[in-house]
Amino acid sequence: MSPKEKYQEELKQSEIDHHTPTAGALVGHILSNLVIQQNKLRQLLYYVKGSEQTFVQEVFSTIIDQESQLFDELNHLMLDEGEVIPTTTEEFTQYSMLEESGRLKYEPVNDRLMETVQDFATQLLFITRGITLAENENKWGIADFLKKLNTWIKHQIFVIQSYLGHEVTEGLEEDEDDDE
Repeated sequence: MSPKEKYQEELKQSEIDHHTPTAGALVGHILSNLVIQQNKLRQLLYYVKGSEQTFVQEVFSTIIDQESQLFDELNHLMLDEGEVIPTTTEEFTQYSMLEESGRLKYEPVNDRLMETVQDFATQLLFITRGITLAENENKWGIADFLKKLNTWIKHQIFVIQSYLGHEVTEGLEEDEDDDE
């Protein structure tokens, strides 16, 4: 089979997996979210100004490094299971549920920090579903890793929310009542 034919076969299988869904398909979304978030974190890191600069440069440099390592580890676990991983910008953009915008670099820093928290919370939705699917499919390594990723992301939410002076769930409730 030619490389072109192999890739076409991969795309067909990916489409099937995303409609089923499978643990592999959910992890494809998780991996894509991680890539897009790393871009957004770098954008914040590079364009932060003012009193928040020290916090962002110290904390976000570490987050980016750790997230990059977690991304690589999850990719290897997927390959160990015979799963296909997204590897192109087109795939990352298609499968991510996070949105990028160049305008964000000009938004107030606290708004950008809160968007980071919300992006982490969005990732948790996929991770918890991925854990269930991986366990149902007996992909224990992926399930265990996703549990670790879940815990790591919750800690990042805590760190950023604490810096903002928020409770850990502030701004994340779906039916938040602004009149309180």
